[in-house]
Amino acid sequence: MLATLAIFDFACLSSVHPVLFQIGSLLAPSYGACAALGVLLALGLAQFTAPRCGLNSRHAWNMLVLAVFASIAVSRLVLIAMNFSDLRRHPTWLLAVAMVHHPLLAAIGITGAALAVIGYARWMKLPLAAVADCLAAPVSLGIAAEQIGALLAGSDFGRDSGAHSMLGAVTYSSELAARWSGTPLGVPLYPVQAYAALGALLLAGIVCALLFYPRYPRRRGDVAGIWLGGAGVLLFLTELFRDWDGRGVVFHGFADIPQLVGLGMVLLSGLALLDWRPSSAAAGKVHDV
Repeated sequence: MLATLAIFDFACLSSVHPVLFQIGSLLAPSYGACAALGVLLALGLAQFTAPRCGLNSRHAWNMLVLAVFASIAVSRLVLIAMNFSDLRRHPTWLLAVAMVHHPLLAAIGITGAALAVIGYARWMKLPLAAVADCLAAPVSLGIAAEQIGALLAGSDFGRDSGAHSMLGAVTYSSELAARWSGTPLGVPLYPVQAYAALGALLLAGIVCALLFYPRYPRRRGDVAGIWLGGAGVLLFLTELFRDWDGRGVVFHGFADIPQLVGLGMVLLSGLALLDWRPSSAAAGKVHDV
């Protein structure tokens, strides 16, 4: 078996496997399996959130599928373009392209997915605020599953946690984790992917509660605005425990680029939730979805 066990010093977790199973030379990576499960969970949840936001469930399904394909295609094409000269000399390396994980590729994939959703919404003349409300909880659920996969694979790994961390630690020993994600081996790391997964699940629950059990009138886009702020805070906090290698350190090591993105998301959340209508109109009526 090519994948060895990564041993946790974490009370509730016992072991992780970068490879879900292996048949001969065929490997099924745990990251890919969890990401696929996340897509299925997101698609299923979107069938319930879409009607609550005034959208046809078919549109929610189409947008998520399109986003997934756009994310994979754009990120992998960029990776191939950046390593084209090496791939020309070693064409068989193309088989390993899907296994490579890097923060830059993740950012490119997210951008491609967002543009695909916006393009579809414009083409079908769907209100962007309603689309954002509809996809907030499914995206959070998908992120939670993806981060569990990252934990198993060693992708987006945490900083050195020291020998006795109160927040738990994970020590990877798989050569595949090092090869695919650059994961340090034999070093106790913060299991930040678990933190992110739990935070994403909590955020998905909050968003679903706002959609299905509304106590106060809301406008289109309010749910997405709350999600954007929560996701921004979660991104900023989890980056405190992640290894910043390849994530773009700025301000002389004071922060990294994802943290700046998180702060930007919080700012956009405030703008989205701000009532821009004149006071007379605001006192008159509030639109529900």
